[in-house]
Amino acid sequence: MKYLILIYSGPETGERPDPSAEPGELLSAGVLADPVNTLTVRVGRGSALEEQLTGYLLVDCDSRTRAAEIAARIPGARSATVEVRPVMEAAGHEM
Repeated sequence: MKYLILIYSGPETGERPDPSAEPGELLSAGVLADPVNTLTVRVGRGSALEEQLTGYLLVDCDSRTRAAEIAARIPGARSATVEVRPVMEAAGHEM
C-alpha cells in the first residue's frame, strides 16, 4: 500500500523530509519551494499557529502502522505536524 507522508511546519522551523524509510519502501521525497503566498492557519493553545506544507515522502509499505513509524522518524516530528494518508490508485492507472 502506498502512503503519502505530509510534513507541515512553521516558517521559522522549515522542517524538511528525511528519507528514513528502508530501501524499497521510499518511492519519492521532496522539499516544496517557499510558499510565499500559501499558508495554513489553525488555532491551538489560544493563539494562531502558522503552518506550511514543507515536504513529503511517498512510501510503499505493508501497513499504516509501518508508515506511521517512518513518519515518526522525521526530524522535528515532535514539533511539526506530520500526516500519513493512504494513496488511492485510480482504476486503470499505475502509480
